[in-house]
Amino acid sequence: MNPQSPLSTRAPLDPAGLTAIDFHVHVEQDAHGHLALDAELMDASAAYFTSGQDRTPTVERLAAHYRERRMAAVIFTVDATTGLGHPGLSSEEIAAAAAGHPDVLIPFGSVDPHRPNAVDRARALVLDHGVRGFKFHPSLQAFAPNAPEHYPLYEALQELGVPALFHTGQTGIGAGLPGGRGIKLRYSDPMLLDDVAADFPGLTIILAHPSVPWQDEAISMATHKANVHIDLSGWSPKYFPPQLVRAAGSFLRHKVLFGSDFPVVTPDRWLADFDKLDIKPEVRPLILKENAVRLLGL
Repeated sequence: MNPQSPLSTRAPLDPAGLTAIDFHVHVEQDAHGHLALDAELMDASAAYFTSGQDRTPTVERLAAHYRERRMAAVIFTVDATTGLGHPGLSSEEIAAAAAGHPDVLIPFGSVDPHRPNAVDRARALVLDHGVRGFKFHPSLQAFAPNAPEHYPLYEALQELGVPALFHTGQTGIGAGLPGGRGIKLRYSDPMLLDDVAADFPGLTIILAHPSVPWQDEAISMATHKANVHIDLSGWSPKYFPPQLVRAAGSFLRHKVLFGSDFPVVTPDRWLADFDKLDIKPEVRPLILKENAVRLLGL
């Protein structure tokens, strides 16, 4: 594994010099101008989030954005080639671009779970391209995460020692379109991942986002299983369900992670609203950085 590009002159990531680690940042356009989603889904997503942000920053611009803020970011795409019928971006290219910015970028990979080479590609992404984990979006990728045919993939990730980050709850992708463009929310019920967490106790699983309408289920899973965590991305903290705020500030304080969902939610907006939550001062550093440092072995 060579997570730092030989062409990079920047030092590796130093957690001590960071204010925060954003665990959830999307790459939605590659260096060739290809988009992770087709135009209809991009437009519907922009209308849903109403963020007014540029939805397609390059990896280089992401690095500059986080470097200015003395933050690091976990970056990834979602390979939903089969589920959406739209070619996914290359995780290999994203990892190569991130390797030029090892001081602020932590690349995750994505593989299409329907592809017969998913396991081999996941291994290569870790061993040859230096990715530090994987992102899955069951609704976009159109797969039930607890289906036995996907267990060889989880077995490989467990063996490689890298975490798996799963979208959970409602998605803004397809929102407002007829039939939601065929995207099925039930695949993102976190309880489907309870099977995976139980069957692969050595696999670190992160439930992305407030898991509405299954928030209580997500909290229950993270409480019950040592290998399950929650990232707080995709929502402004002022809209967090109250039971999530209570759990994050108390019995799950070592199990929750700052994530923005940039570019649809900016880290600046997220942090400004997080400052207003009733979270004890001693818990805030855990959520903003320390839990991620431990989880990623930085």
